[in-house]
Amino acid sequence: MSYKVKLQTFEGPFDLLVYLIENAQMSIYDIEISLITSQYLEYIKTMQEMDVAVSTEFMVLASSLIEIKSKMILPRMSESKEGFIEEDPRTELVARLLEYKKFKKAAEILREQEEAASRIFQKPQEDISRFLEQPDEYLSLDIKQFAGAFTVFLEKKQRVEAVRRQYTRIERERASMESRIKYIADKLRRKVGQIFNFNELIPDKKDRYDVVVTFVSILEMAKERVVKVRQRTTYGNIEVESGERLNEGDVKYEQ
Repeated sequence: MSYKVKLQTFEGPFDLLVYLIENAQMSIYDIEISLITSQYLEYIKTMQEMDVAVSTEFMVLASSLIEIKSKMILPRMSESKEGFIEEDPRTELVARLLEYKKFKKAAEILREQEEAASRIFQKPQEDISRFLEQPDEYLSLDIKQFAGAFTVFLEKKQRVEAVRRQYTRIERERASMESRIKYIADKLRRKVGQIFNFNELIPDKKDRYDVVVTFVSILEMAKERVVKVRQRTTYGNIEVESGERLNEGDVKYEQ
């Protein structure tokens, strides 16, 4: 029984032979048989000294190299149409080496493809027949029905836009109240004990919206005991002064 021997990177006799040829920077078509044979036999001797069982394949190739080496010493002539030409004993060995390199390269490509494929995960196939079994449905509408459906669509879109505008307005009012409460609190702190008329706490006095924001802000501050508010007569002037919690820190509006 023969065994494949792998020492370092050599998986067989041709692997070792190719390495020796390439390491010596020889052309595979012009092998220096004498040098290569010596190196090959030296490697086998090293294997034997290391008590490594040398496979039959290594020994067969060694004998072939010795035979080629002897033929190189005594070249033979062959007859052809062009006359007698010198035969090259290395021809068969070169052909075998080229074939070995070709298959080794192909094996490397297949191994790389196998490694790449092992890192690819595919999604399991799903049953989509229930989607394919239901044909597309087409609505048959006349122009009035189509116009009615389109009107409903527009009305729905307008309602959505109205809700969005209302939300934006509420957010703007909330931000305005935060700013107005801070404005009123700062003004009261600068003149502690002074009683302010409602109109004095409206900074801009541009429109009704500005008045409403100030009024709501004062109500919120009164609820939190930040200010004291009184109105001596119905529809009379509103008086505002500092409350007991005015100086407890930043006055903030909480929704």
